[in-house]
Amino acid sequence: MRYDGGVILAFHVAHYCFASVDPVYFAYINFVMQRKNQTGFTLVELLVVIGIIVILFSVILVAIDPARRLSQARDAVRRQDVRDMLESIQEYLVDNDGAQPTSIDTDADSYEQIGTANSGCDSGCTAQTTESACADLESDLVDTYLSEIPVDPSTGTAAETDYYVNINASGRVEVGACDPEIADTISVKR
Repeated sequence: MRYDGGVILAFHVAHYCFASVDPVYFAYINFVMQRKNQTGFTLVELLVVIGIIVILFSVILVAIDPARRLSQARDAVRRQDVRDMLESIQEYLVDNDGAQPTSIDTDADSYEQIGTANSGCDSGCTAQTTESACADLESDLVDTYLSEIPVDPSTGTAAETDYYVNINASGRVEVGACDPEIADTISVKR
């Protein structure tokens, strides 16, 4: 028996003395010796793997472009809001024998921003030139045709929803979004 250090010597002594008496002790010592010879990952290897994961994550994040995806989602909400308001105004016209909501003016060439504000509605809409007073459709449409007047997901408020409406001379209703982000225009006319 060669002397390889205290642990090896202890192992050999335990092997010869206790192996036949206590096989559990022998198995434990054998496990400890095998574990001592195994090596794990080095710090450099772990840092390289973490670096590769970070690089892949940043490439994927750039490819996905979350800001553009959020803009597209807000434009989708605007499209749905415009359709909902157009449908509710058309239902109002049908139910009231063609009489338009009281807050929409009779000038076929003017557009009104939808909202509760009495003035200042002509400055917030970039897609269409609107009148200074908003068209307050809440009393005509809410509860019967809509649960609430929709507002723009980015900049809309109840006072200025950032949606506009017009009824032209032939009775066609147009509803649109004042500030679309990616799309050039978001409007529906029927």
